[in-house]
Amino acid sequence: MVPGDGGGGLMRGDLLVEPVDGLDEVFAAVDAFDTVLVAGLLRPQPAQGAALAGLAEAVAGTPLADRVAEAAARAAAGTAGEEHFVALAAARSALLGSVHDALTSRIDQAIGRTGTEGAGPDRTGGPHTADPDGSVPGGSGPDGPLPDGDAPSAASPSPSPEYGANLLGAARAWLCDLARRGWQGIDHELVAGAVPVVSAMLPDPVLRRPATLLDGFAAELAASCPGATLERVPVRRWADLWARAVLLTVPGALSAAGVSSTATGRLLPLGVDVSEHATAVQAQVHAVFEPAGGGPPRLVRAGVSAPKPDTVVGAGLWQLLRPRLSLLGAVSEGRSMVLDAMPVTPEGDLLWDEGRARPGEPADAFATARVMLSAAVSDAVAPLDRHPVRIAAPVLLEGYAAHGTDDRLTFEVAGGRLAVDTDRVPAAGPLTPEAVAASGACLALLRWDAGEFRLQPLAVEATVRKKSVAVHAGAWAGGTTDKAGVRAEKASTDAAAVLRERAGRLLRK
Repeated sequence: MVPGDGGGGLMRGDLLVEPVDGLDEVFAAVDAFDTVLVAGLLRPQPAQGAALAGLAEAVAGTPLADRVAEAAARAAAGTAGEEHFVALAAARSALLGSVHDALTSRIDQAIGRTGTEGAGPDRTGGPHTADPDGSVPGGSGPDGPLPDGDAPSAASPSPSPEYGANLLGAARAWLCDLARRGWQGIDHELVAGAVPVVSAMLPDPVLRRPATLLDGFAAELAASCPGATLERVPVRRWADLWARAVLLTVPGALSAAGVSSTATGRLLPLGVDVSEHATAVQAQVHAVFEPAGGGPPRLVRAGVSAPKPDTVVGAGLWQLLRPRLSLLGAVSEGRSMVLDAMPVTPEGDLLWDEGRARPGEPADAFATARVMLSAAVSDAVAPLDRHPVRIAAPVLLEGYAAHGTDDRLTFEVAGGRLAVDTDRVPAAGPLTPEAVAASGACLALLRWDAGEFRLQPLAVEATVRKKSVAVHAGAWAGGTTDKAGVRAEKASTDAAAVLRERAGRLLRK
């Protein structure tokens, strides 16, 4: 962070490229365990036993030590039960959680941020608002970019706790069968075992978080069957999904995140992160929240997701998201939002309620970053969500030197070179890799990917004809008069109209 008005300190790029002590050893233990899941534990081989022992050794001296040691021994002998697979998943997740903590600590050191705070009491002194499973509408994490975290309502009561526990037990049993068979042993019959469990879980809002994860995981596995013919196995990803799903089926895991609080004050958007799949899209707004009652500013997020046909791409995505989140309009207009008792999770994710937000004064994202970003604190991450893939720290860079081409770009920042992930720049906005390469200031998310810190640009500033011009990835979020944006939206509107007409014709037949 290199603000010129005293609003923050100098980002230490050297800290972001230096090795983090112990990281290689942790990843080695995790990777070895992940390899165990490729062949499965139905008939364990000596090499698998050694990898399991390595996982147990990695958590020696922790409260997990005895349970994991027993689980590793039983798994190596081919006699592991559900409780042993849960222990192994917990050990793996604890190791990656330690990586998450080490990396976020390094980020705080590099940018001079004060770090994280615990959930604590209500930030405005108002009543707490319960969130049954701590999930976030449109949030992201190791369980995929589009979890469904809808809260239960009086109109759709949840089934009994016993019924929910039975469903979680059935899901856990299926996941244990997966671990025994391994990714190379999956077939359509095994994967289909998840279908009735997911179908029974999805109607219950409290169980929807693990149900969505299981549904997506099973779909990936089904598309890869039979496993014996796979040329390439996504080892880390499937192990992430498996371990995450196992832990979410443990009794009490869904309520471990605690209650939410409320936020009253001014919300200052920084930028929008867009994730897109063939059948779904998500937008997550990163912002600084300024409490009305005083106190330090906080980093928060507000997310929205929607199903989509695979023909709706680019700027057409905003048509699906705008009706669900008025904040997108504020982002494209460069405007703040005034919040009144907006529910917020302990991790800083706003549970958006349109009735608790209204448009505020104009607010420039770069001005917000220069004045407030270095002083903003982030909330502590829930234990089950501590994973390197979750890291997305908003940062401001200025005074850097760009090197390389548009698709292999690096920024030289105060003693270190950081890779710029231009592939993450969404096609749903005017920001382009060329604009990033020519920029003089950049608002970005600092992420950890492929063993290094990378920058995901959200907005850039460049000098054009002696004037500073800002280009935002979310500039078209609330609508645009930009010719390219208008053409893209029209094309998507036409595609959606054709799909509706075809669907109507099929229904009439």
